[in-house]
Parts: sequence; structure tokens; C-alpha cells
Amino acid sequence: MARRPLLRGDTLPLLGRLWREWLSPHRGTLAVVLVLIAIVGAATGLYPALIKAAFDAFDHKDTSALAYGPLIVIAVTSVRGFALFGQTVLTNRVVTRVEADMQAALYGHLIDSDLAQLGRESPAAFTQRFTTDFAFIKEALTRISTVLLRDLAMLIALVIALIWMDPLLTLAAAVTVPFVAGPIGRIGKKLRRVSTTTQEQMGATASLITESLQGARVAKTYALEGYLKGRATEALDEVRRLKMKAANARGRLDPLLEVGGGFAVAGVLVLVGQRVMSGDRTVGDFTGYVAALLLAAQPARALGTLNAILQEAAAALTRYFALMDEAPTIREKADARPLSVTRGEIRFEGVHFRYRPDAPALEGIDLVVPAASTTALVGRSGSGKSSLLNLVPRLHDVMEGRVLIDGQDLRDVTLASLRAHVGVVSQEVVLFDDTVAANIGFGRPGASRAEIEEAARAAAAHGFIERLGEGYEFRVGPSGGRLSGGERQRISLARAFLKDAPILLLDEATSALDSESEHLVQAALERLMRGRTTLVIAHRLSTVREAGRIAVLEAGRVVELGRHDELVAAGGTYARLHRLQLSDDSGAVRAGADPA
Repeated sequence: MARRPLLRGDTLPLLGRLWREWLSPHRGTLAVVLVLIAIVGAATGLYPALIKAAFDAFDHKDTSALAYGPLIVIAVTSVRGFALFGQTVLTNRVVTRVEADMQAALYGHLIDSDLAQLGRESPAAFTQRFTTDFAFIKEALTRISTVLLRDLAMLIALVIALIWMDPLLTLAAAVTVPFVAGPIGRIGKKLRRVSTTTQEQMGATASLITESLQGARVAKTYALEGYLKGRATEALDEVRRLKMKAANARGRLDPLLEVGGGFAVAGVLVLVGQRVMSGDRTVGDFTGYVAALLLAAQPARALGTLNAILQEAAAALTRYFALMDEAPTIREKADARPLSVTRGEIRFEGVHFRYRPDAPALEGIDLVVPAASTTALVGRSGSGKSSLLNLVPRLHDVMEGRVLIDGQDLRDVTLASLRAHVGVVSQEVVLFDDTVAANIGFGRPGASRAEIEEAARAAAAHGFIERLGEGYEFRVGPSGGRLSGGERQRISLARAFLKDAPILLLDEATSALDSESEHLVQAALERLMRGRTTLVIAHRLSTVREAGRIAVLEAGRVVELGRHDELVAAGGTYARLHRLQLSDDSGAVRAGADPA
């Protein structure tokens, strides 16, 4: 669905967009809700008329009123009660459906977003939008039906009854409305500002708490508990302060409405009392009119507090639509075609890339990764190795230059076909809270159990999987937390084996393995890499000795290119890195450590 950017910040355009995109598909159910609301309003408007008629009948000693009067009251209240029930059920059905649809759309949008977009907020802050923001939106949707529509219908019916019984008194009672409406509007505007700030602060607080819990090991190691408690206390206190500010603003509404209603009732009592005492009006007129006025007070108060709820929801909707309107920068062209991999050559031509204007990552990279060969990327941390690797599956796009596979610009092919031809194993292992079999099977959906087990054997994972309580049906827990680092890495490797892609991207794929497992996996990787185009990042130079080509990166540029022996003999950057690692490994051996 094409989404129009929201240009105005007021509530009506937000509600209009909410109707067009999410509520209009339920117009049939909502039409029934409106009919039921009209019935509720009409039945409510009959109350004062029935009271007036009953007291007039009693005043004229009409004994038949004792027979038919209660029956009419029971009939009216029964109709109103069933209409209220139906309206509540149908409203909840629509509201919960819209809430779920909006949340699913937001989740889908986030999953499709670029890494750069997702990196601007923490996962906890995004998660908070699914809870706090939607709580405001759901409350507003429910109140629109139960307050804005139902109470408005009731109020209109009661006002009609008031005008019918005494137009002059109704005009007198309405004098207080302008004095109350102005402050209500100002309070609503303040609530919207406070609500926006509160929602942002709650997202930041959720992020802080999640970050602290994820870093519990570091916190305990460095005795940071006191520091983290202090940060959390400050953040939570700021949320409390903002919530109190909103609560105080909302708290002004009730006395304002109460006092305004009191003035209206007081004025009516004086005028009606004078007329009754002078004989111009009957007791029935007095009772019916005051009953209608008191009945109108409840929906009038509800409508007065509705603005506050709508303003809080408007802040949440503004955040929601702003995020939904943010189009991903990495998109397929309208005429994108499937990638055809015949050889698997990767070519970087004049590639420039930066994460921020002041942070260049790649500056004029020209590099050819020959088909069916292994090219290693070597360099210090921050030299651009991972940035270059991430351009191949289009996790980021080049800002200048181009990346080609078999002569096809990656921006001209479909994302699905590109990523289907690329297998990735990185240091950052991602496992989902599912079974071992499922996590391996993500490499090729639809793979058989035999193929999954074969991939696990190739990654030296089958042995430890068999020793788990449920074997391949063992649930790995959130982020694979029930497995060790080496076990998670081998499952990730098994996923890449199963995918069997013609192009492999390896970012220190064996870094989390012990020496024995590393030896097994390295042998399997060598078999897997044979005949495939492989681009590998290795921090330990011993793992790239046999690479066909080694590209040495420094400050986002390729400064050396060649084989291991050639680069060592050249005495440049690679040779210096090689000497440093030899020295470090020798020191580790003398200290009795494992040099791997």
C-alpha cells in the first residue's frame, strides 16, 4: 500500500488516515455499531420524557399509568441494554483486529527495513512501541466508539429532549460550555506534548534496561552494579516525572467539568424552581428536565475527558506513521531481474561507502574476487573488511561505484535471488528460540531431516547435538542462550553448509571454536569452499595462508594484494601484521596458552 507522508500534526488528519488504512475494511461491522449506538441514544433520550409523562399522569391521578408505565420503562431499558452489549462486543472485535493488523504491519516493516534504519533505535525501544504506543491507540479506538459516538448520541438525544421540554432553560444551561471547552483544549495540547516525550523516554528506558541485562557478565566483572542501578533509577524517575505531569494535567479535567456542570444545574434549579412555585410549570416538568440534565452530565463529562485520550493516542499514531512512512533505502528496481550466477566472479569498482558523513568506511575500492577461488580480507579493526563484505548481499548499498557478480550490478537484480546465492557465516551468531533442526533448516527451507543432519556433520555439530536431551528437537532458547558459544557457531556453520550457496562470505567463521573443533570445521570448510567463490575475513593470518589472493585493507582502501608468501616478502603492511601475530603467538606459547 502506498503511504502518504503525514504533513500535519493535528488529530483529525491522523484519525482520517487511521480510517482510510485500517478501519475502512471493517465499515460493515462499524455500520451495525452505529445503528446500535443510535438505538442507545434514542432510548436514553426517552428516559426524561417517560419520567415527565409518569409524574404528569400521577399528578392527574391517572391510575392506568401504574400499569403501563413500568412495562414501558422495562422495554426501553431492555432495548438499551441489549444494544449496549452488541455495540461493546462488535467494537472490541474491530479494535482488537485493527490493533493486531497494525502491529503485524509494523513488524513486517521493521523486518524489511535497512540495517541503518534499525540501528537508529535499540530492539528494546522498537519492542516498546508494540506495547505502550498501542495501548494508547487501542484505548482511543475503544473510546471513539464508546464515548465519541455512543455518548455523543446520548448527549444529542438528551439535548433534544431538553430543548423540547424548555428551550430557554436549555440555552441558559449551555452558557457554561464555552468556559469549559477552552481549558479542555489547552489541557489536551499539553497532554500531547507530554505524551510524546513520555513515550520516547519509556523507549530509552527499555533500551537501557535491556542493554544492562545483556551486559550482566561485564557489569559483574567490573563491579558496575552501582553505576547501572543509578542510571536505571534516573531513567525510571524521569518516566515517573513525565507520567505525573500527564496525570496532573488529566486531573484538572474532572474538577473543571464538575464545577461547570454544577453551575449549569444550579442555574436550572433556580429558574425551574421559580416557575414551579409560580404555577407556570408542573412537578413533572421539573422532574423530567432535571433528570435529563443530570443524565446529560455523564456523557458530557466523558466527552470532556476524551480529548486527553485522543491527544495521547495522536502522539503514538504520529510515531507509528512516521516509522511506517520511512521507506528503506535498499530497494529493488521496478525492472529488477533474477541474478544469474554462472561463474561467481565478484567485482568491486570504485566503491565508496560511509556510515555517516564524517565516518568514511570504504574509499575507492577496486578489487576482483575471481570465480571459484578464495580471497581473504586482512587488516586492522576498522579498516573496512566487514563493510566490504556486507556490500555483497546488499545489507548496505555503495554510495559511489558498483558491485558486480558475473557482470551484473547488484542494484539491478532482485534481492531474493541475490541472497539466495550468498551464504554468510559471521562472528555474530544469530539463533532463534526454536529447535536445533529448525535453526539449521533456515539455510534451506524444506530440507529433509537427513539433509539437516548431513550439514550438521559437515560442521562438526552432529556429535554434540546428539548428546543434547532432545537431540535435533532441543530448543536453543532466546538467542541460543542454552548453548555454548562454540556450539552456537557450529549450528550457524551447519546452516551455511545446508544452504550450499555458490558464493560464501566468512567472517572469522571458526573464531568461537576450540582447537579440536576448529580443525574439524576448517577441514570441512575447505571442502565446502572448493569450486565456490569465497570472500573471507580472518583476524588470524594463519587461517588465510592458503587463500588464492589476500587483500590488505587500511583506512578503507586496498593497500596490498597478493599471496601470503609474496606479501611477506614485500615487507609491507601484511608483513608487519604477520610479524606482530608471530610475536603474540610466541608469547602465548611461552605463557603456556593455546596460540589458536
